[in-house]
Amino acid sequence: MNKRLSGLLSLVLSACLMGGGCIKMGPDFKKPDLQFAQPERFQYRTKHAKAVVPEDRWWEVFGDPEINGLVKRVLKNNPDLQQAAARILELQYQVIQTRADRFPALGFQGGAQRQHEPESTLGPGIPIGGTVNQYSFSLPASFEIDLWGKYARAEEASRAQLLQEKENRLTLSQSLLAEAIGLYLQIQSLERRIQITLQSLKNYQDSVTFVQRRYKRGLTSILDLRQARRTLNQAKGQIPQLRQELGAAQQALSVLSGEYPKTRKPYPQPEDYYKKLSAIPPGLPSELLLRRPDIRAAEAQLKALNAQIGVAKASRFPSIGLTGSYGYASEELSNLFQPGAAWSLVAGLAQPLFDAGRLKANQRAAEARYVQGVAAYSKAVLNAFREVENALLTRRKQIERRTDVLSFLVEARATQRVAETRYVRGLVDYLIVLNAQQTRFQAEDQLLLVELTILANRVTLHRALGGGWAELPPVKGKETEGLGSYTIW
Repeated sequence: MNKRLSGLLSLVLSACLMGGGCIKMGPDFKKPDLQFAQPERFQYRTKHAKAVVPEDRWWEVFGDPEINGLVKRVLKNNPDLQQAAARILELQYQVIQTRADRFPALGFQGGAQRQHEPESTLGPGIPIGGTVNQYSFSLPASFEIDLWGKYARAEEASRAQLLQEKENRLTLSQSLLAEAIGLYLQIQSLERRIQITLQSLKNYQDSVTFVQRRYKRGLTSILDLRQARRTLNQAKGQIPQLRQELGAAQQALSVLSGEYPKTRKPYPQPEDYYKKLSAIPPGLPSELLLRRPDIRAAEAQLKALNAQIGVAKASRFPSIGLTGSYGYASEELSNLFQPGAAWSLVAGLAQPLFDAGRLKANQRAAEARYVQGVAAYSKAVLNAFREVENALLTRRKQIERRTDVLSFLVEARATQRVAETRYVRGLVDYLIVLNAQQTRFQAEDQLLLVELTILANRVTLHRALGGGWAELPPVKGKETEGLGSYTIW
């Protein structure tokens, strides 16, 4: 390298620095105002609630080690999360690509040529033709000065898209954990329902045996025996359906955990499984906008759309491009780098004069996409508030319903005892006994379903509140370390 080459590179670098101090066309991003008034408190909040759930590991409130292990398996093995991680890697590389447009491009060109022409003479003593060798080496460079911030805004949009995808991954992890824990609770509920149905089968079988003995002794009619057998067979038909639902839930949970969809036999469940969970304070509605990753993702999308307005606007202004080259040429390879190098530097100005309104329409389209993004952001916020309010409402009403169902179950059990006693004494028909038995088991099944709704709604409430999530596996890729020194919003 000699002084001329150093001067060429200095000129290109000076242009780069001048481009770094460019004017950014388009508006700077500001979070849009919501088109509706936010309440100071959630309508169905629980007053005087004490926080008892760890903020970042809310599933531990259930006190079940199996749930803790399930969370780890889902976060580690779920294919959707692996796909989301790869998507983040893709956008990290896109940030690097977009940022590269703000710097000069330096290349290398080298060539060797041998050319032969027939020998002749131009005149007395002046031969021409023969074999000629030509060797060349050059360093071409090009750079477009970012006077209007087109490439700066493009990088800004690319980084916002990367942030949006990171928030989308967090949203996905919350949804998958909520779905997995919900399936786990559903599996336990189905196992309890199978237990209750098997208990009812035993009760119905005992009734058939009891009525059959009375029928043989002439104490009851054949109608009572037929009704007892009918009820038994009807109850038997519920077992295959419940086991099918159990198997389907087990298979779905296996897939969420990244495992082969398999089933297992139902586990025995304790009768005192239900624990009344303390209410969680939902906090303030304004805090929800900061906690939920889907809302942060919608805001990041707005940043990207806002920056793309600047890209479209800057494209309507003149662009200045610099191209340069420095190199050597020689007929002898050994003399290629001798003094006397050739160099060139060209500056060009380009300005669209007539494009039938294409560039202006492109800017207006970008502005329209931003307006769409604002509407999508408002919808995401409204949907978040709806999910929280609905989960709080569901909790309150289902707890009230459970109280009523418990009272119903107590009366159903008492009615069954009275009906069986009066039947033995010959005071009532056997149809009354069958009705009392069926009502009792229906009440027990209904209680299980209500309690499942309460527990599953607890999961929904944590997700709606943007509650904490476990740490996701880091996103690792090749040659993305360069992003570490740049700020991501």
